[in-house]
Parts: sequence; C-alpha cells; structure tokens
Amino acid sequence: MADRKQTKEQSWFFKWFLNQKLPVILLNVFLILLIILLATKLAWLLEPIQQLMLIVGLPIIIAAVLYYLINPLIDWLEHRWHLNRVLSITLIFIVIVALLAWGVATIIPIIQSQTTSLIKQWPSYWANIQKQTMSWFNDPSFKSLQKQLDDINTDMLSNLSGKVNKMLTSTVTHIGTAVGVVTNIVIAIVTMPFILFFMLKDGHRLKGYLVKFFPVRIRETTSQVLEEINGQVSQYIRGQLTVAFWVAVMFTIGYWIVGMKYGLTLGILAGLLNLIPYLGSFLALVPSVVIAAFISPILLIKVLLVFAVEQTLEGRVVSPLVLGSKMSMYPVTTIIVLLASGKLFGLVGVIVGIPVYAIIKILVTHLFEWFKKVSGLYE
Repeated sequence: MADRKQTKEQSWFFKWFLNQKLPVILLNVFLILLIILLATKLAWLLEPIQQLMLIVGLPIIIAAVLYYLINPLIDWLEHRWHLNRVLSITLIFIVIVALLAWGVATIIPIIQSQTTSLIKQWPSYWANIQKQTMSWFNDPSFKSLQKQLDDINTDMLSNLSGKVNKMLTSTVTHIGTAVGVVTNIVIAIVTMPFILFFMLKDGHRLKGYLVKFFPVRIRETTSQVLEEINGQVSQYIRGQLTVAFWVAVMFTIGYWIVGMKYGLTLGILAGLLNLIPYLGSFLALVPSVVIAAFISPILLIKVLLVFAVEQTLEGRVVSPLVLGSKMSMYPVTTIIVLLASGKLFGLVGVIVGIPVYAIIKILVTHLFEWFKKVSGLYE
C-alpha cells in the first residue's frame, strides 16, 4: 500500500514538475544564477589564478597573435616544399630577427626623431588651431557659442591640471606598480618567443588534444565548434593586421608625396589606430589635419586628398580582398559591440570586442541548436 502511494506521489511529481519544460528551464536558470552568485562570493579563491594570468597572459596573447600570422607560412613550407616544421620555424625566426635588427637600425631612429619633434611642436600647433578657430567665432552672431567654447576649454584645462597633479602626487605611491608593469613586460618579451615556438610546432595538435576531454558523443560537435572559433579568430587577426599594415603604407607614401612633416610617424600611427574598426582612420586624421592647417591651407587640402584616396583604396580594394565578409556582422551590430565593449573594457575592449563577440556567437548558436533538438519546442 505504501509502495503504491509512493509511486503515485512520484508520478504526480514527475507529471507536474519534472515532465514540464518551463519549470525545468526555470530551474536550470536558477541554478546558473546561483552558481554565478557563489562565484562572486568566492572571488578571493580566483585571485591566485588572476595574478598568474597577469604574468603569463601578455606573452601568451602576443604569441597567439603572431601564431595566426606565421602559421600559414609554416604550413605552406611544410606541405609545398616538405621542409621539417622545426627547420621552417627556425628559418622564420631568423628572418624576423633580421627584420627587427634592420628596423631598429633604420626606422626606429627616424620615428624617435619625428616623435620627439612632434611632441615639442604640438602645443604650438594646437594653440594656433585654437586661435584660428576662436577668431572665426568672434562674429557677434557666434557670441553665445564662443562663450560655450570658452567654458568647455576652461573645464578641460582644469580637469587636465587636476589629473596631472593627482598623478604626480601618487607617483611615489604607485612606484611598486610601475616596477611590476615593467617586470611583466620584460617577462613577456623574454618568454614570448619560446611560447610562440612551441605553438607553431605543436599548435595544430591542440584541437585533437582538447577534444579528448569531452564525452565521446559530443566530440564531433566540439571539434566543429573549435574549428569555427579558430577560423573566425584567425580570419579577424590576419585580416585586421594586414589591413592595418597596408593603411600605414598608404598613409606614409601619401604623406611623403605631399611633403607632410612627420609622415612616417603619422602613417604608422594611422595603421595602429586602424585596428579600431570604423573609427581608427578618422582618429589618425586629427593630428595630421592640425599639423597641416598650421603649416598651410594648401597642405591641409593635400592631406584631405590623401585621406580620401586612402579610404577609397581601403574600402574598395584592400578590405574586400583581405577581410571579405567572413565575419558576417552587420555594421549596426559592429557599432553596438564596439560601444559596449569600449564602455566596459576601454581601448582593449574596442580592439578585442569583435572577435570575442564572434566566439560568443558561435557558442550560443550551437547551444541553441542543441536546445532545439532536446526541448522539442521548435518541432
């Protein structure tokens, strides 16, 4: 009798709770939120891991970026010319060291000289632009706007002065942090080549090694997910760095043709800022416009023409050939991701926001496909 009653109660519980999709979904959501809450309460347990990542994270990230750039060449040498992989890596390392030595001997001194001169002359450039701008607003019809500009300028100067004073007063306090940052950079420079070497040597085996840790029935799906993530990340890194390189080359050549001062430094700056999608080239144009406007109106027009030609070549030739449409992101989505990641994580978020979004999109897509099959709600 008791067994029959227990069976009846279990059947009722199974019927009204376990066999209902909505309660099970809500229970899973509750458990996930509970785990997140416990993780926030036990964050001190993760502090050693965080400290470890601060030390090894930078060389691993740099090595991973260089891996995606160099690995296609290593694969080509291995499959096309049947060179031993270790020998190919060694030859590439020798070429890279030679290029770095050449750059340090020739390009770095030029950049250093131009940068030093630019830093010294920038206050006069900016003061002249400000003077010219304010003279345009001296007309009585712009009187109210002039007052607003004066207030904005005063606020900016006061805020900048306050931040500089605060930074100076806290320099001694944070000297340990500065030493720690320099130490981490030195460690990254020393350890990165070794990490990169082993990534290039055994990186193609990593997917098969990771898949072994997953249950047999989901290994095929896991392998597919890892393949898609690797493809998206490699496409983005190679594409962005390749486009940034050609942007730097086009700006440098354009500035050299029109006789722009600090052309090499401004061209390299444009290439680096181009890593920020949509906004990088316009940000790089600001110092060029300020300097050109200080020198002569004719040079300003030439700089704007260089920018127009560069944008045309980048948009019509370089980006379609290099990037294509493999990221499959709408422009509005890209802008939203950039705004959100920049607000949350600053400049680093702006740079890595799009590949992280691509990875999350792949994971969510496969998770949703699995949910559709399991839940039966979409049949």
